Amino acid sequence: MTLLQILLEVVGIAQMGAGIGAGVAAIGAGIGIGQIGRGAVESIARQPEAVGDIRSNMIVAAALIEGVAFFAIVVCLLILFLV
Repeated sequence: MTLLQILLEVVGIAQMGAGIGAGVAAIGAGIGIGQIGRGAVESIARQPEAVGDIRSNMIVAAALIEGVAFFAIVVCLLILFLV
């Protein structure tokens, strides 16, 4: 078995792992943003006078999660298409 054959087998496994990783990143981001939304709604229900602060903190946290998820998906897609 030559080095090229081994490399071609590893590339297939790397591409499969990249596809699974992109899916897991998207699912994780969805769950995280859902948890943030749930917590914000519960907090607003408990303290309606603090709706402005809660909303702004929720948007910042959701944006950070979305940024990390986007970065993970881009890395997975780079592995998928460049390897």
